[in-house]
Amino acid sequence: MADNLSKAQRSYCMSRIKGRDTSLEWVIRGELHQRGLRFRKHVAGLAGRPDIVFPRQRVVVLIEGDFWHGWRLPLWRENLTSFWRMKIDGNRRRDVANFNKLRGDGWTVIRVWPHQAERDCHGVVARIIAAVKGLPSSPRR
Repeated sequence: MADNLSKAQRSYCMSRIKGRDTSLEWVIRGELHQRGLRFRKHVAGLAGRPDIVFPRQRVVVLIEGDFWHGWRLPLWRENLTSFWRMKIDGNRRRDVANFNKLRGDGWTVIRVWPHQAERDCHGVVARIIAAVKGLPSSPRR
């Protein structure tokens, strides 16, 4: 499928897409803050600049986008142009490298996907709180 926008139009549209402080990040951070948890945002010294960081507890939260990070990519990969396949494949490779680096450095890594938060925001927040407090959490769905 060919792009129906010019290169300049596509560049403008893509420049409007936020990479940080998204609405989902605001919701999750608000819920955590309301429950008395304090954290840092987008810590540059950590692999992937995690969205939420609890330094003392060594817990990071990565809030991923379903499209940009390829949630269930094999189901819809063939519908993409080669540019988007390469872009999302690169994002996924980088995500794995960042995840492995963080885990190797002793961090607990929690990945949050928009579809999870839309379905059960309180469950997502409870999973983060359990990790921060060192409690066992229920398995992810």
